[in-house]
Amino acid sequence: MALPPHPDRPSSPASPGVRQPAVRPVRIGDRTLSCVDFGGPGRALLALHGTFGRGTEFTGIAALLGDRVRVIAPDQRGHGRSERTADYSRAGFVADAAWLVESLGVAPVAVLGHSLGGITAYQLAARHPELVSALIVEDVGPVMRRPEVAHPVLDVRGWPARAGSREELAAAIEERGVPDSAYFLRSAVGEGDHWRTLFDWTDMMAVQEHGVGDWWADWTGSRCPALVLHGGRSTLLPGALAEEMTARRPGTRLVRFPDAGHWVHDDAPEAVARTIADFLAPTAPTDLVDPTDTAAPVAHRP
Repeated sequence: MALPPHPDRPSSPASPGVRQPAVRPVRIGDRTLSCVDFGGPGRALLALHGTFGRGTEFTGIAALLGDRVRVIAPDQRGHGRSERTADYSRAGFVADAAWLVESLGVAPVAVLGHSLGGITAYQLAARHPELVSALIVEDVGPVMRRPEVAHPVLDVRGWPARAGSREELAAAIEERGVPDSAYFLRSAVGEGDHWRTLFDWTDMMAVQEHGVGDWWADWTGSRCPALVLHGGRSTLLPGALAEEMTARRPGTRLVRFPDAGHWVHDDAPEAVARTIADFLAPTAPTDLVDPTDTAAPVAHRP
């Protein structure tokens, strides 16, 4: 998984002339969410990251989409530069997303969610259908529990939150059995003589635990067009469950990326951007991929 040399920089190198995103605070009640708005004249797309992530996760996809799509990516509660809270319930995350859509005046909006952000996305569509015009769910299903998902929660209790350098923090995290700490380091910053994670590990346990459950009613509870992006090597969305998602929800299309893992937008960025752009185009194509392109992901009709 290719990563930036510094976590506050975009997740892919910026090309000359690429628009610089605006980072702005958004007040939600008594809290503030930090929100990255990549701007542009295209159709708005609210992008929701997964657990441990932050809005800048979508920098590379935003650059590839260019003027076709305006990506708006908040740091969700307890993540990135957004404030912590005592409430990491599903209802809390959905309420934040609804407030953000309304306060920015972009409703109805297309919503992309990766991992836990995908659960928030389809719950937003089900519970606030007037706010969502289209749904893109990246590598998460309508159930997050055993036995369907072998390891729905990563036990991060007591993990190191601070070290003398980025390298030391990476090594300390990897000592907990993680082969590559790079994803976590995207949400770490250097401050004076030390590096620290922007999130709290105890908070992240609460975030994950509230994501465990059976969410079929939310998944099937909306009627807007939907796209499921599935990483063929992912351990968090079994292939059979991805197929069942399309079978049980009308208007849903599944696109598989055979060589991608859970972070599909990292492992196949160009193909993901092309698939999203096609899906959000004013006149959607009959198929989301060119059948003559042997490198293209595999599209499945519902």
